[in-house]
Amino acid sequence: MSCVIAGGGPAGAMLALLLARAGVEVTLLEKHADFLRDFRGDTIHPSTLQVLDELGLAEEFLKLPHRKAYGAALITDDGPIQLANLRGLPGKYDYIAFVPQWDFLKLITSAAQKYPTFRLLMESEATGLIREGDAARGLRYRDKSGEHEIRAELTVAADGRGSTLRAAAGLVPQEFGAPMDVLWFRLPRVESDPDQTFLRISTGHMMVGINRETYWQLAYIIPKGGFDRLAERGIDAFREPAARLLPWLGDRIGQITSYDDVSMLTVAINRLRRWYRPGFLAIGDAAHAMSPMFGVGINLAVQDAVATANLLAAPLGAGGPIPEALLHRLQRRRQLPTRVTQAVQRVAQDRLISPTINGQLSPPRIPRDLPRNPLVTGVVRRFLGLGVRPEHVMTPER
Repeated sequence: MSCVIAGGGPAGAMLALLLARAGVEVTLLEKHADFLRDFRGDTIHPSTLQVLDELGLAEEFLKLPHRKAYGAALITDDGPIQLANLRGLPGKYDYIAFVPQWDFLKLITSAAQKYPTFRLLMESEATGLIREGDAARGLRYRDKSGEHEIRAELTVAADGRGSTLRAAAGLVPQEFGAPMDVLWFRLPRVESDPDQTFLRISTGHMMVGINRETYWQLAYIIPKGGFDRLAERGIDAFREPAARLLPWLGDRIGQITSYDDVSMLTVAINRLRRWYRPGFLAIGDAAHAMSPMFGVGINLAVQDAVATANLLAAPLGAGGPIPEALLHRLQRRRQLPTRVTQAVQRVAQDRLISPTINGQLSPPRIPRDLPRNPLVTGVVRRFLGLGVRPEHVMTPER
């Protein structure tokens, strides 16, 4: 086996597709029976749409139920402010597509299954590394029938922010902290509701709303570690501020009958100082956990996968161990966009989110003419749409 990947999220699935497409023998492990998990990131930015286009999958992707967002709005107590406008972005795609992540992953893995060198193992959870001296030579996993091993020249950890394989490799991420956690929930949407996805802020409170056509996917942002204190006060401590922030939801907020109707995301920002060991590589959330700010997590994971395939597909196809120098080169390439994106997220957390949700001061006033500044508009547009150092598919199809 040339490559085995633990984790069927965006990073692992995309890397498996790219390697299989290039003729590399690859096995992808996913610990769940399917990809159907609610409240996962599902903002597909123009950088990822471009990758899908380069793979010939854009047309099929756009047949999936989705909603296009050409910008982002901030709603304050004084009214709405258009923060970003993606129209005019270079390339074919000037919008963010909101698509359930399970549909995206099914599309990617279905495309990979067309290649004879691809194998997908569902309900297969990676439990540890196979080692020869200091080098990883594959992984151990567990499925319904018991314990198994897969030997490979390269073992990739794409198993998320709580990565089992990362820990087995002795890699510990550097934590940068986050001032908030997020309570996700959903409510029905009616025709008279606002149309645009938004961020709503008011002193002491903050909420994100994503238009899903027939329902709203909503995120109520709370201070870090504050869920137990909120729950002790009863469900009205959650419903009342939500109804004040979004009065037009007042007739539906009662459908949240208990905290069983919400799902908590523990927010973290971290990254590894070293992404690799001999025969081992971490990518996506296993290498760098991102805040949900700007919804860029999926897109950074996909960019990691594209860069990995571009650099490693040929040597994996040739057989033999992957030189550490190549793994180091990959980390250097992807470390810059990771650091820059996390730095921007941390500034937003410190300057906007933390003081707002802790009620320390009123939300910062943003000049209403700021979005019309061409320099500001251009920088925000490129950062949100394309990110830092967007990757393009360089691996040939075999």
